[in-house]
Amino acid sequence: MTPGETTAPDFRALDAITEAIAGGAGLPEIVRAAARALDASLVLIDRTSVVLAVAARSPAEERALLREAEGVERIELRVADAIVGQLRLRARDGRAGPDPAMLRLVTTLIASEVERVRGPERASKEAAAAFVHAVLAREIQDRDDLVARGKELGISLERGGSVIVARAHPRSPTDDDWRSRLLALAERGARSIAPGAIAAPASAGDGDEVVVLVADADGDAGRRVGATVLRELEANLSGFAFAVGRSRVARDPGDLHRAGNEALLAANVVEGDPDESLLAYDETGTYQLLLPHMSDPAELRRFYDETVSRIVAYDEQYETSDLVGTLETFLECDGNVNATAARLITHRHTVRYRFERVREITGLDVGSTDGRERLSFGLKAMRVLGIAAPRGPATERGSEGGRVRREAPDRSSR
Repeated sequence: MTPGETTAPDFRALDAITEAIAGGAGLPEIVRAAARALDASLVLIDRTSVVLAVAARSPAEERALLREAEGVERIELRVADAIVGQLRLRARDGRAGPDPAMLRLVTTLIASEVERVRGPERASKEAAAAFVHAVLAREIQDRDDLVARGKELGISLERGGSVIVARAHPRSPTDDDWRSRLLALAERGARSIAPGAIAAPASAGDGDEVVVLVADADGDAGRRVGATVLRELEANLSGFAFAVGRSRVARDPGDLHRAGNEALLAANVVEGDPDESLLAYDETGTYQLLLPHMSDPAELRRFYDETVSRIVAYDEQYETSDLVGTLETFLECDGNVNATAARLITHRHTVRYRFERVREITGLDVGSTDGRERLSFGLKAMRVLGIAAPRGPATERGSEGGRVRREAPDRSSR
């Protein structure tokens, strides 16, 4: 056969595939049979980017398939309208590839088998997510029932547990698949430290945040899981910003809902820090005074509206961070104007001018103790509520392609 010529269909080769399926041989054997039928090297990947099976002539060929080198074809595997995975294929010996009819039959068989095999796992994941949400919403009141339901899912909480919240934001436009990868990576990192850990989306409609429930008697497991999850995300999701918050240990499983609020508060606080991506609740300082408001943030919202919301709106309107950023820096510098100017690399008169604008807009004077305290508390309320501080067009996430307005979601109600 000459290079570039399409492989003639050999429908007898389908027998090996159907026998592997009928005999329950598993996806690796099915993919190996498919590779022989198509006379090609194959890699099967599920919808969360996990490699399920490989049939390649050599390790080099496998690497070429995984990095989608020249000559590799990507084929979506669908069942009805749902994408269940993808097949990466490279024909051997420079051939154009298998017969289209044969390819369609083989990919349909593989897609159906992926759907069948992964069905129970998806059901288990749905049950795990429902359990996590029920625990954090305090819907399971009985301690023994909570522990028993956890054991059914492989997590032992009788000696206590902790909660990790991991959040990701793309810095530039990207495909939608990253959300499923975020969940898979967080779960993989957590289970490498705590095998029974459960990871679930924070809510049904928001895939940019994952909650991890960890069996944890002394805090060590939670600490290591938080660090490992962050490393896993940084290594495998390039071009993203992360915020990871970790709770204290809830030694009574009935207190895990409180741990969930602690982890969320820590994630909200660290999201406002350009130098850090991981924060433990124990390290949030005076933010801990605001924890009781996490479940019912109406009072925090009112205080935010009465203090810094108007200067946030001002900065948003003019696509700058002058007022909020200067105020934050001033408070970090213990109210020292000269130190503030030095850190911002600007003149102290500019700093004083901005504070005059703050006074005009809010009615609060940073020169008075009461004014500083109210503005400081307003900034803390902003972070605890999960409201993004304006950063201006130069540092706006996703602004590399042009100026965009920064979103300000309220995450405290989760």
